[in-house]
Amino acid sequence: MTPRERVLHALAFTVTDVVPYQVDFTIPAREKMSAYFTDPGFLEKLGNHLAYVKAIPPSGLREVAPGFVRDEWGVVWNRTIDPDIGNPTPVLLRPSLSGYRFPDPTDPLRYAHIPGFVERHQGTFKLLRETYTLFERAWSLRGMEEFLSDMVMHQDFVEDLLDAITSFHLEVIDRALDLGLDGVLFGDDWGWQGGLIMGPKLWRKYIKPRMAEMIALVRKKGKKAFLHCCGKVQEIFPDLVEIGLHVFNPFQPEVMDIFALKEEYQGKLAFWGGISIQRLLPFGTPEEVRRETRRILARLGDGGGYIAAPSHALPRDIPCENIVALLEVLMNQKSSG
Repeated sequence: MTPRERVLHALAFTVTDVVPYQVDFTIPAREKMSAYFTDPGFLEKLGNHLAYVKAIPPSGLREVAPGFVRDEWGVVWNRTIDPDIGNPTPVLLRPSLSGYRFPDPTDPLRYAHIPGFVERHQGTFKLLRETYTLFERAWSLRGMEEFLSDMVMHQDFVEDLLDAITSFHLEVIDRALDLGLDGVLFGDDWGWQGGLIMGPKLWRKYIKPRMAEMIALVRKKGKKAFLHCCGKVQEIFPDLVEIGLHVFNPFQPEVMDIFALKEEYQGKLAFWGGISIQRLLPFGTPEEVRRETRRILARLGDGGGYIAAPSHALPRDIPCENIVALLEVLMNQKSSG
């Protein structure tokens, strides 16, 4: 099987020759492992099953000062501490869209690089990466505290803002998925270690119907809908099944019983992640990493419906030896076929 075929079979809840896997790295971790392997191209040799592409025009990100990047939404991100994401400076200082100009989802330059990406990743499962899908995009524009207050105090503004963001994504999804991609990876962190940030009532009021609309478009085009959402959010798994989500990530073992949830949702929702970056990988021994990774592969991979991965892109604090132990197990699985 090719990596793409394995992912498709796993999402159909059928057994594959080996469990599909994906190991992503933060920039500091990638640089550390490049030095450890003395190989800047080591990522291309891991056998990862997924590949990501964003529909962003060349002018969509501009460095405005050393370590500070302005995105196409007008938000400046301070990446001097966190080079992968950064801290945003809001641009909507009042609960109003007056005078604000949204990015143009019809710009052909936004999609010009995607055919080449598809050609280079023929055997890999190819995902359009729609980061900061709804909640994250809204609070990055408005500010976290302000937007959470708006959800109660300025509900019409929240509806208008989320509708505009959703319209943008629908146009992007509609155009990009016609270029040969296999699905969409929505990225929207709704949770923390204790539960949903805004609570289930406000999530169902504001987020659920708009996610349902976007997932419906993905499914209409015969593609797969993935979601990255950190935190303890399993109370809305029934909602995610209801609106047609195919895959949930990162499946954090610190806040979820990954084995019980896999059994409960077998045949209804696939999972991607589950290998702890908070406990096992930073603090375990290499042998403990090998043993636990094998156990997870055996139990979660049984019957399909699972893509093995750490529960986030690997951060800098994980020892190189533990990353090597993880890769050894994932890359040297014995075929069941």
